[in-house]
Amino acid sequence: MSRAVHFEVHATDPERAADFYRTVLGWTVERRGDQDYWVVTTGPDDQPGINGGIVRRRGPAPEPDAPVNGYVVTHDVADIDATIKIALDNGATVALEKSTVEGVGILAYLLDPDRNIFGLLQPEPA
Repeated sequence: MSRAVHFEVHATDPERAADFYRTVLGWTVERRGDQDYWVVTTGPDDQPGINGGIVRRRGPAPEPDAPVNGYVVTHDVADIDATIKIALDNGATVALEKSTVEGVGILAYLLDPDRNIFGLLQPEPA
């Protein structure tokens, strides 16, 4: 079974989004070095919940009357290649090819049969 381990908020203006979530939800949001990525901590590690990130949106923001638009949730998997194969065999398509995120693991984004994006993460060995 794969647990949800990470989410991403897609934002046209990531700094504005970071300020919003800091103010509204009390999240800690820090830019990751010089990358176009902001790491989000939603609470203490000893409490239930997951942490995430804010990433620059690729394309226009959804129109106000568009269908549901939500965060991308990433799931922890033991074998990303096997999981991708199972997903593709069951109607998923690749949204973003797998790549290595230094210090994190191997990450890929897929589209489910309804074209909802979800992430798969095979963590680096401890």
